[in-house]
Amino acid sequence: MAAKSAPTSHSYVSQRLRLHYLDWGNEGAPNLLLVHGSRDHAHNWDWVAQSLREEYHIVAPDLRGHGDSDWAIGSTYSSVEFVYDLAQLVHQAKLAPTAVIAHSLGGGVALRHAGMFPETVSKLIVIEGAGGWWWQNPAPVHERLRKWISSVRALSARAPKRYPTLDDAFERMHEANRHLTAEQARHLTVHGSDQNEDGSYTWKFDNYMHAMTPYDMTQADTRALWRNITCPVLLVGGAESWARHGRTDTLLADFRDARQVVIDNAGHWVQHDQLDEFLRVARAFLA
Repeated sequence: MAAKSAPTSHSYVSQRLRLHYLDWGNEGAPNLLLVHGSRDHAHNWDWVAQSLREEYHIVAPDLRGHGDSDWAIGSTYSSVEFVYDLAQLVHQAKLAPTAVIAHSLGGGVALRHAGMFPETVSKLIVIEGAGGWWWQNPAPVHERLRKWISSVRALSARAPKRYPTLDDAFERMHEANRHLTAEQARHLTVHGSDQNEDGSYTWKFDNYMHAMTPYDMTQADTRALWRNITCPVLLVGGAESWARHGRTDTLLADFRDARQVVIDNAGHWVQHDQLDEFLRVARAFLA
């Protein structure tokens, strides 16, 4: 089947949640899975997918609590559940083996998935997603639990931010990343927001994403998974990013086959900020 000029929407079930993904067609070509970051959505990859859809069969999921996927009851947004969701998509859609490009939160999930199921991943590009997550800090358990309880309690009283018009939401999107063109910011806003009954707009992501579980794998466990990855790994960073993920030589020692590249004039969203350069690097690595 030929590649599509626009994706079709599909869903699958994971832990009783109905999760959404986009499929760009071109079945029979090598599979390429695109995994977004926190508070983003599958349409964040539209420009990458448009450029690569003739070369790959591209699938882009909305993670739980994001985009058009269900929100989890409670605040159970742990890395292992995200990994389970990804494993279910690969299993149910019969995507293995697949190359993966993943950003930020999605990068951390994709790395762990590749360590658990190395036979399913052929190549892995991680954009700003190898820096570790906040619960991996060495704070005493009582401090981490108290912080988590306080966070959840505060979120329970927090209503989703409402924007009077789509233009107001667009301005907030553009403010969050000044590297975005106006066209990019509007596209991300249109696909990343819902209109409420009163005409206002809210973002599609679940605010409880801010209070992810205080229990997770240790740094040692995470790095053990990284050492179990058998495919080549490319860590991509933005020279102007606040995150500095995937930009230290010490990370490379935890992988069997990894390299890294830092792209100039790019922040945390490298694939948006320097699309052409990112595509050049990604094509060369995937080839």
